[in-house]
Amino acid sequence: MIPFKSIKTLFFDYDGTLHDSIKLYAPSFRKAYAFLVEKGFAEEREWSDKEISYWLGFNPQAMWENFMPSLSLDLREQCSEIIGEEMKQQIKSDKPILYKGATETLQYLKDKGYQLVFISNCKKYYKEYHNKIFGLDNYFEALICSDDYHFIPKHEILAEIKDQYPKESVIIGDRQQDIEAGKKNGIYTIGCTYGFAVAGELDTADMVIADIRELRKYL
Repeated sequence: MIPFKSIKTLFFDYDGTLHDSIKLYAPSFRKAYAFLVEKGFAEEREWSDKEISYWLGFNPQAMWENFMPSLSLDLREQCSEIIGEEMKQQIKSDKPILYKGATETLQYLKDKGYQLVFISNCKKYYKEYHNKIFGLDNYFEALICSDDYHFIPKHEILAEIKDQYPKESVIIGDRQQDIEAGKKNGIYTIGCTYGFAVAGELDTADMVIADIRELRKYL
């Protein structure tokens, strides 16, 4: 059992942990896929939000390497740009939604004296847009995204930054990449079952929560 009283640093994933990102990502994914269909690189089909949500949590490079590895690097970059531009439009026209209780929980944890660190497999523009909308830097000591580290895996990013903060730490996230990052760095892991994980993905987490507000029970 984690000695919660000793914890000083909380590393937070963003999409699927604090932000309900499928509302922005699904239409953007569909637009990129339609481009591939139009160019003859994919067969036309319907994608459910649940199917699309599987790719949330991957950095853009890993997503395309796993989703359609046969695509050329140039096409992958074009599709990533389509998704990025569409998400910018989605952000501007349809304000992103944080999970209920997310900001209140972050404020509570900050007031308790924890150092909060944002660590997400996202691009810089995405981090900056969301910071502008939600004032994330009011809660977090640092806003770190994989784009800042050339899209290396999250566990490698965590290995580079963890010593900048008190070592008694926890990583909180909804995907296997978050749990892997914690395990490979000797950090306690909390899995968020309300996010976008598939069955069994959080089985190795040290603890799971079904609502972000549950953190207030333990921290």
